[in-house]
Amino acid sequence: MDEEQVVKFVETYLKKKGFKQAELAFQDEVQHNSNANSVDIHSDPDLSLLLLSLSQSEDTPARYNDEYSKLRSWTHSSLDLYKPELLRVLYPVFVHCYMDLVAKGHMQEARTFFNSFREDHEMMHLRDLQKLEGVLSPSHLEEMEFAHTLRQSKVNIKICQYSNELLMQYLRNTKSTMMLGIVNDHINFQVSPGQPSLISDDAEVVTLIGSSQDAANQINKKEIHWGLLEDSLEERLENAGALLSDSEKTEGEAKEGDLDETKRRSIEGGKQGASVKKLKKDKAASATAKVVRPETNTGSMAPRVKSELPLPVIPTEVEQSIVEDLRNRVHLNCSSISHDGSLVAGGFSDSSLKVWDMAKLGQQSGNSVLQGENDTAPSEHVLGPNGVKRSYSLFQGHSGPVYSATFSPLGDFVLSSSADTTIRLWSTKLNANLVCYKGHNYPVWDVQFSPVGHYFASASHDRTARIWSMDRIQPLRIMAGHLSDVDCVQWHANCNYIATGSSDKTVRLWDVQSGECVRIFIGHRSMILSLAMSPDGRYMASADEDGTIMMWDLSSGRCVLPLMGHNSCVWTLAFSCEGSMLASGSADCTVKLWDVTTSAKVTMTEESKSGSANRLRSLKTLPTKSTPVYTLRFSRRNLLFAAGVLSKSV
Repeated sequence: MDEEQVVKFVETYLKKKGFKQAELAFQDEVQHNSNANSVDIHSDPDLSLLLLSLSQSEDTPARYNDEYSKLRSWTHSSLDLYKPELLRVLYPVFVHCYMDLVAKGHMQEARTFFNSFREDHEMMHLRDLQKLEGVLSPSHLEEMEFAHTLRQSKVNIKICQYSNELLMQYLRNTKSTMMLGIVNDHINFQVSPGQPSLISDDAEVVTLIGSSQDAANQINKKEIHWGLLEDSLEERLENAGALLSDSEKTEGEAKEGDLDETKRRSIEGGKQGASVKKLKKDKAASATAKVVRPETNTGSMAPRVKSELPLPVIPTEVEQSIVEDLRNRVHLNCSSISHDGSLVAGGFSDSSLKVWDMAKLGQQSGNSVLQGENDTAPSEHVLGPNGVKRSYSLFQGHSGPVYSATFSPLGDFVLSSSADTTIRLWSTKLNANLVCYKGHNYPVWDVQFSPVGHYFASASHDRTARIWSMDRIQPLRIMAGHLSDVDCVQWHANCNYIATGSSDKTVRLWDVQSGECVRIFIGHRSMILSLAMSPDGRYMASADEDGTIMMWDLSSGRCVLPLMGHNSCVWTLAFSCEGSMLASGSADCTVKLWDVTTSAKVTMTEESKSGSANRLRSLKTLPTKSTPVYTLRFSRRNLLFAAGVLSKSV
């Protein structure tokens, strides 16, 4: 064995042990003494045996199974106080053990190792394991983006200082060089002083994403303007309402003065105390009402920002009619119900889009359900030989299932997205297809009109979201960054940002002007299915496949509080008009109402300090009689409309 081999084995040993400083010092020493005499390893039997053991064990696949099995047994037998933190290390070590075996060509041993320990991680990481199961050769590690990303990036794990010392001490004492090398190369410990975290299921303790947590934190430092659009129709309507409120306030103060005068006279006249108590009660109720009123109108307190997009010019007469109509109509902003509540759209698997005119359907009693593609209810009059007209308008043009539909703010247009990779614009007045937008390469899962119309956003299986305008057939912006399908998209209230939810378990916020990602929200443990923005633009709600709902603060990029209660996928979310209530519709056939005003005051930091895993429970649950709920929207009068179920009053 020559000197070059000796140097190589010593460097390998130091690297496996994690002695980085010693490794650098050794390399400097080798370079400094490059002209020195060669080392005679035969004169030192112990050194010969050590180097021989290193050379023989370097590529032994059985060591991966043996060392991981011992590490697994040690973590499960550790003290209960430190066990939750130590168990977090097992999954990334398991993943990289498997990929190392594949990279070295030990396919049979890699498959045996994967099948032996996969059950430990199926509950938390089933989707990732299904992807890793497809890695069957060393070339797959480079070709598959998911595997390549895992190999190139580090996993961030939050752990206390003592747990970290216990782990390092165990790996060195047991000479688990394979595990120690994986820990050093692929895990970034975020060590914190003090006791272990009391919240064992904190969603951010293990972060496994394409970019590092530092990069995500850097992005989240960018400033965003979350206020409402200035000089909008809603603002003008609020200003008109404020004048009315001032007049009501003046009238109320006059009434309170009369009550005080009456109270004084009643006391002087020696009347009974019961009337005085009644006056006090009335006055307290009046004072409470004055305090509560401004708090419920969160939109008026939000700052105003300028639009970064050129907005379409609305004729004065149309604008006046809209402002007048907003006072009296049911105002909705949804993907399947028009803003005035007069039209309901549904996309079906036979590639058709149906739009119902609620006026033609007439009054319906009970929990009437809008019929789908396979239903034959009496209310759905299909055009037959006798010339009977349908109660809906049928739009045909797509060549694949229609996955999403959204009405323009005025209800004169409807957009639909399909598995045929296209988005189509339809006229509800002409009952005709106007434009076919092509740009995505795979099925388009979601499409949403912006709050001001003209612009719309789409989300696709091609892992991108795109911004479009009605007058251009090519996208204006392409938002790329998600590692898997972009399943849902939602506009911010001021139209300067869009949010996207993905199967990679993250939510991202994008600047529509620059196309850059300005926030990354990490915490969900399954694919994101629905998003909703609060009316004041400060908060965002997201829901996933497991039924978990999270409230996010857009300014800080952190989760305010999880909302637990659903037992299945949450398909839709909707904020009430004043932003104090959140409605969620799920595949568990329930609609839940959440009081989010209290949850917004409790941050994750406060939760950690208190040591309690508080979660907001639903305020009210509305059963839907075995009917899954796919779309929810509030009107300005807080009527909750549900697709498939007749509207209920809150």
